[in-house]
Amino acid sequence: MNRTKGDEEEYWNSSKFKAFTFDDEDDELSQLKESKRAVNSLRDFVDDDDDDDDLERVSWSGEPVGSKTRPGSFQSLSDALSDTSAKSYAPELGRPKGEYRDYSNDWSPSDTVRRLRKGKVLIFLKRTLSKEILFRELEVRQVALRHLIHFLKEIGDQKLLLDLFRFLDRTEELALTHYREHLNIQDPEKRKEFLKTCIGLPFSAEDSAHIQDHYTLLERQIIIEANDRHLESAGQTEIFRKHPRKASILNMPLVTTLFYSCFYHYTEAEGTFSSPVNLKKTFKIPEKQYVLTALAARAKLRAWHDVDALFTTKNWLGYTKKRAPIGFHRVVEILHKNSAPVQILQEYVNLVEDVDTKLNLATKFKCHDVVIDTCRDLKDRQQLLVYRSKVDKGSAEEEKIDTILNSSQIRWKN
Repeated sequence: MNRTKGDEEEYWNSSKFKAFTFDDEDDELSQLKESKRAVNSLRDFVDDDDDDDDLERVSWSGEPVGSKTRPGSFQSLSDALSDTSAKSYAPELGRPKGEYRDYSNDWSPSDTVRRLRKGKVLIFLKRTLSKEILFRELEVRQVALRHLIHFLKEIGDQKLLLDLFRFLDRTEELALTHYREHLNIQDPEKRKEFLKTCIGLPFSAEDSAHIQDHYTLLERQIIIEANDRHLESAGQTEIFRKHPRKASILNMPLVTTLFYSCFYHYTEAEGTFSSPVNLKKTFKIPEKQYVLTALAARAKLRAWHDVDALFTTKNWLGYTKKRAPIGFHRVVEILHKNSAPVQILQEYVNLVEDVDTKLNLATKFKCHDVVIDTCRDLKDRQQLLVYRSKVDKGSAEEEKIDTILNSSQIRWKN
């Protein structure tokens, strides 16, 4: 994206950064003030939702205090994509701004000086200096360098940004800037081929794995999308007839793809690309994430048998029991959200281990039998009397409570 001369001037006037100037005020106070402004301006690029504890403390030199990340380096790739400026610090340089005076004869008639003092120096330098001179001079003036990098990202001048990172030998930032170009490619096949070119670029080990996964996921999505579009148009597959797709799966996140797979392809063999189990193994999806996503998808379809099987485990002796890595209290919440029958809700509420949580959930979702049986087991006559007032008069629940209250076999604790 290229901007006109007027657009560049408007950017600088409205930018979050204070303009960087090369005035001759070389006293220590002015340098300290500028350093403080540069550091404080970084906070503008941290999301408001971040906890204060997550913000790194910053020294006046512009370097993170106690950070394990070297100054100027990127965070993990996924974080950097969402906020490339946040917490990306470059150290200040000790050389005074006045050293630019050596070049003033080359740059200035009086109009040049006027523009410099208006704080539009970077735009002016970008227009008038060769890249080699501009990069060499900014390399030793890190505040101005940060401003230029941010400016180039804002206006979308990827070519100059890539040239700059290449000159600075900032390989990870160079690779990341190249990778971000995929966002501008709309055609899925072309985007996939572009991502393939990103594999092997000098990312960190973690980010290299992310790039490989991104490529593999899009490759899978293209295959699944083509197959499902054909099945849907043919009108011969029940799941697509009953639940027409609302959107394409292309370019969706991994968790969304997993939900889609659990919704439309839950029973497919592991060998197929659209199988949920295949996705889980290929992308090393944690067990909790898989169970949570599968539960949400199958409950939405009211496939209660699949829900039951999801939590049923069998030991080597053949005995079965229910196990939920996400906790049965979360299972109950999701089932209720998807309008599960009371009988099913009661089964899973009963599996909640914490008694108080079980009673709260049973009361909240009107699982009367669970509340009554739990109060009986706790020998809590008073709580059972309170609950009796909440059930319908003449109901089976009221009759059950009366039978328990009148039983001589229970030694009540109150």
